[in-house]
Amino acid sequence: MTKAAKEKLAFQLLTIASVMVLIPTVGIIVYIVIKGLPAINWSFLTEPPRNMMTEGGIYPAIMGTLYLVLGTIAIALPLGVGAAIYLNEYAGTSRMRRLVHLAIVNLAGVPSVVYGLFGLGFFVIVLGFGRSLIAGSLTLAIMILPVIITTTEEALKSVPNSYREASLALGATKWQTVRNAVLPSATPGIITGTILGIGRAAGETAPILFTVAAFYLPSIPKSIFDQAMALPYHLYILVTEVPNVPEETKFGTALVLLTLVVGLNLVAVLIRTRTRRRSY
Repeated sequence: MTKAAKEKLAFQLLTIASVMVLIPTVGIIVYIVIKGLPAINWSFLTEPPRNMMTEGGIYPAIMGTLYLVLGTIAIALPLGVGAAIYLNEYAGTSRMRRLVHLAIVNLAGVPSVVYGLFGLGFFVIVLGFGRSLIAGSLTLAIMILPVIITTTEEALKSVPNSYREASLALGATKWQTVRNAVLPSATPGIITGTILGIGRAAGETAPILFTVAAFYLPSIPKSIFDQAMALPYHLYILVTEVPNVPEETKFGTALVLLTLVVGLNLVAVLIRTRTRRRSY
């Protein structure tokens, strides 16, 4: 077999693998859309559940999910970016760097239900936050930290050293170099990590089950110490705990959750694209 034939065969195999991944994904999305679209209307999106969740809408769950995601990113993004800056720009080959990397590897391998139990024991009970938005956001923030730290560190590594050398040669301090020369170039990669974190935080059920999610609340939370409904947990309740729920309501809730996650990701992608254009 010639080199060109081998290359063509490899390309065909990769194409087949890509299609095999794409087909189930598209099939799942189409199935959810077909099943859930009849339930989508204005009242479904703006009213609280009624009659043991068999009627009404999912507005409190939508807002609770948005609050949780925003709170999680507000906590995890500064911590993750700060840790990545330290590891890549300041730590060198120190023992602290090795310890932090070990912690990141361990955090990445912990199941989500363990994060939920930790959040219950530490944030809810020890710190006394109770089942609340702040407890849920802190738990989810710890869960997505490995993703943000890893992607941010890779983004910082991709910035050419000539940027740093030129800035230092002009008399800038180390922090001024990081802030004005390195971070702007690494911002698209940082946003990529944020996108991945958003997707995971918005779709998790186990961590919020122990720390924030309420079975039913007729209104949205008024402070960070209030409980909240959330779409993943609400969907779980509809499917497993509440009898006689119309099928279209279950799939409609799933469709809203899917749309919310995709919408947040699209916003982050647009921000990343605009930032990348400005950097060039």
